[in-house]
Amino acid sequence: MRTLFLQAPSFEGFDGGAGSRYQARREIQSFWYPTWLAQPAALVENSKLIDAPPHRTGLAEVVAQAKDFDLVVLHTSTPSFDSDVKVVEALKAANPALKAGLIGAKVAVQSDESLKDAPVIDFVARNEFDFTIKDVADGRDWSSIQGLSYRNREGVIVHNEERPVMHDMDSLPFVTPVYKRDLVMEKYFIGYLKHPYISFYTGRGCKSRCTFCLWPQTVGGHRYRTRSVGHVIEEVKYVLKAFPQMKELFFDDDTFTDDLPRAEAIAKELGKLGVMWSCNAKANVPRDTLKVLKDNGLRLLLVGYESGNQQILHNIKKGMRVEVAERFTKDCHELGIAIHGTFILGLPGETKETIAETIKFATRINPHTIQVSLAAPYPGTFLYKQALENGWLDARNAELINDNGIQIAPLHYEHLSHTEIFNSVEEFYRKFYFRIPKIASIVGEMVTQPDMMKRRLREGVEFFRFLKERRGASQAA
Repeated sequence: MRTLFLQAPSFEGFDGGAGSRYQARREIQSFWYPTWLAQPAALVENSKLIDAPPHRTGLAEVVAQAKDFDLVVLHTSTPSFDSDVKVVEALKAANPALKAGLIGAKVAVQSDESLKDAPVIDFVARNEFDFTIKDVADGRDWSSIQGLSYRNREGVIVHNEERPVMHDMDSLPFVTPVYKRDLVMEKYFIGYLKHPYISFYTGRGCKSRCTFCLWPQTVGGHRYRTRSVGHVIEEVKYVLKAFPQMKELFFDDDTFTDDLPRAEAIAKELGKLGVMWSCNAKANVPRDTLKVLKDNGLRLLLVGYESGNQQILHNIKKGMRVEVAERFTKDCHELGIAIHGTFILGLPGETKETIAETIKFATRINPHTIQVSLAAPYPGTFLYKQALENGWLDARNAELINDNGIQIAPLHYEHLSHTEIFNSVEEFYRKFYFRIPKIASIVGEMVTQPDMMKRRLREGVEFFRFLKERRGASQAA
């Protein structure tokens, strides 16, 4: 079947892509590669991938291409579901014969609800959907396809048996040739990565059991299933030839450092190639490993600290002690490894006092940059189950974003309101960034690195504009 893979048009600046962990507009313009769409696209011959938001591709432009395809597959999410369904309606109005399916964590765990809520959708692919979509595109009878939920000719919803979890990760083709074919790499920005960058996965799954984390609980699982070192390096070599303008390579695995010997082995091969790279890491990597990674091209680690309060870390099953995270961060500073630290406000056990404690923790350990998110109870996560059972989540906040695509504070507690949690994000940013040492550090970076001057100024304008719009949203609520 002629197949279109689509990240649909949405809010201006909305990073809802098949690779983004929180689907929302960011403080500064950010776009992740649509890796979860590119993977099945790499399996389907003569397919096409349209990633509308970063390319500013409007609905009319997408609809105009609808007649060229037999099948459209959209990545969707809890925040973008209603908008994505409207896009499918428009595509089918232009091409009534078009079959439409959805992939993503939302439909992986709410397959029945999603099909009932959206009669225009023909099928959804649950869990690990790569080969499920290939089977559909290859024209196999839907009743024989594992992992597929669909509407049959009588309009009855059918759920086929589960598809076994993949273990031979080298059986998946590279995603980066799809990037080269269909995407413009310069359209992808992440504030803490050098531009332009490339990102892809070297494995799926995460050993950690964090109650809020989306991908391991819905698609990836808690076993870290990895590609071989040689397979990863072959894709890196392809990237170096296909994207000579790349400034940085990012490994988007949930926790690249879950397998330390493998991480070191990949790093040593990257060192031979002279690649500058970054990855996701847990704040417990030993100093000896950090040094190996740094000596072989590692520039930055993206680290989920989440909170500076030990009880909250226990509540979310983070499996991390505050003093271990502090020692790890000190090691990174001494070795010259930059850190982008991520924090979450509004997790179970949060109070005004724990918010203040986390802000003090962040300023004390002083990552190079930070991102502050609001606790988001996505369906399929343990946090979502907790929130429903304890009455922390209201139905009116279940979509996790407001009408402008900005992340809201969906959870509330007896002692802490939505508004108090929402407003604490701006307080966090101001107390972290509006310190003389941090301002001096940013100015020094801009002066010593001319290419950063224009970028940081643009990001500053975007940041303050975002905070202003965010305050307006709070007042309207």
